[in-house]
Amino acid sequence: MAPTTQCMYMKKNKNNAGKNGGGVEKGGTTMPEEQGTTTTTQLLLDADEFRRQGHQVVNFIADYYARMDQYPVHPSVTPGFLRRKLPQDAPSRPKPDAFAAALRDVRDLILPGMTHWQSPRHFAHFPASSSVVGALGEALTAGINVVPFTWAASPAATELEMVVVDWLGKALHLPESFLFSGGGGGTLLGTSCEAILCTLVAARDRKLAELGDSKRIGDLVVYCSDQTHFAFSKAARIAGIPRENIREIATCRDEMFALSPAKLRDAMQADADAGLVPLFVCATVGTTQTAAVDPVRDLCAVAAAHSVWVHVDAAYAGSALVCPEFAHAIDGAEAVDSFSMNAHKWLLANNDCCALWVKKPSLLVAALGTEPEYILKAAEEDHDVVDYKDWSVALTRRFRALKLWLVLRCYGVDGLRDHVRAHVRMAAIFEDMVNLDPRFEVVVARQFALVCFRLRPPADDEKKANDLNRRLLQLVNAAGSAAPYMSAANVAGIYMLRCAVGSTLTEERHVRDAWKLVQEQAASLLSQY
Repeated sequence: MAPTTQCMYMKKNKNNAGKNGGGVEKGGTTMPEEQGTTTTTQLLLDADEFRRQGHQVVNFIADYYARMDQYPVHPSVTPGFLRRKLPQDAPSRPKPDAFAAALRDVRDLILPGMTHWQSPRHFAHFPASSSVVGALGEALTAGINVVPFTWAASPAATELEMVVVDWLGKALHLPESFLFSGGGGGTLLGTSCEAILCTLVAARDRKLAELGDSKRIGDLVVYCSDQTHFAFSKAARIAGIPRENIREIATCRDEMFALSPAKLRDAMQADADAGLVPLFVCATVGTTQTAAVDPVRDLCAVAAAHSVWVHVDAAYAGSALVCPEFAHAIDGAEAVDSFSMNAHKWLLANNDCCALWVKKPSLLVAALGTEPEYILKAAEEDHDVVDYKDWSVALTRRFRALKLWLVLRCYGVDGLRDHVRAHVRMAAIFEDMVNLDPRFEVVVARQFALVCFRLRPPADDEKKANDLNRRLLQLVNAAGSAAPYMSAANVAGIYMLRCAVGSTLTEERHVRDAWKLVQEQAASLLSQY
């Protein structure tokens, strides 16, 4: 067994003792060693120790993926299960080979209590995609560990981010006006929640400046559909928009739960007539519940009449835009003000990696920028540089660009298209199987790689249908360690099951096995009625 960290400290200290009489030189003075304590911090980033422990982690992760099928996707645990197994206090001193012992606890205590998002049978949520390059890019980023809040704080990190957001924007077929090369620009954040908040604040400050009265913040109104992610209403409240000024416009099944331009027009006009000020529209491409696509072009036309900021939240479906056949989903995007998507959802970039583009970066900087202390200023003050601290809420930020650059470089845009198309093809297979079974129906036509389906209502009794499908989902998810894991949506009073194909490890056989189990559980359930 390799020597423990504690023993390695002792060996180095013993060597030092032979050189300077049992102590360590500090500032020209020999300091006595303290019994049981270390006299050097070298091993905290010692290259040999990093290799030894790093190999343990790489092997651990590789084994985890190799054995993924052995884990139930969702654990059968109750709240407090892990807290009861772990000590109440952190150790004051590490035990011998503490790192290997900790990895054993990860394997034996933590992993059995995890929902395994990388499981090929995970169909419940939109994906949190992983890849070899994405994971190693995260490790490389953590190892280098820079804080690129300004250009001067890490010039290469800032400039790589500028390069990679233009690369990604071109791959997604975004309008040129969103790219640095076209006068716009982008940045990498943690989540779409951050992106929405930043753009809301920029829109708010621009509108209040136009009004010439910052006290009118209580008159600002924002708009979304009843299918928009709750992150929008949360961001609006953080930005100072009163709860009563957040308009969630009702959608309907006949319009595939997309935001209606006509209803938006009516809502904006009613607010304007009441002396309120329309501020912001959040359009979604790929809503959480059904992957609905809001009509971007028509919504922009409505918003333009009131000089309203339009943001497109494409957290999930934005990744699909790498495929030209999905480019129509953002028809009219040249008229929007900002656009965001999560590369960590479906483009193999591992958590976290949200890309935000804006047409006018100066509006973000005006709202979020700070007058820096001298230490934060760019080294070359006479140069026009990007300081990303002025593009987001946080000062401390991660070097996400390195990971995304590696993913794009190592898999290529064509490779990412193949990845997305494979999942879309498998979702289409699942949809076809649902349509072939007369007991079931696809509630809304498949969008991208999400299928929303249910058992048909008996005798047109919607309440009974909802109860039936709620019970079906429970049976499917509890059908043993090899069961798929699905989720539900409840839209317009319709309870439906969601099968979201997107795990990197998912193959066609997993999709077919999932449907077979759904059918079996449905047959058992229906026999009781």
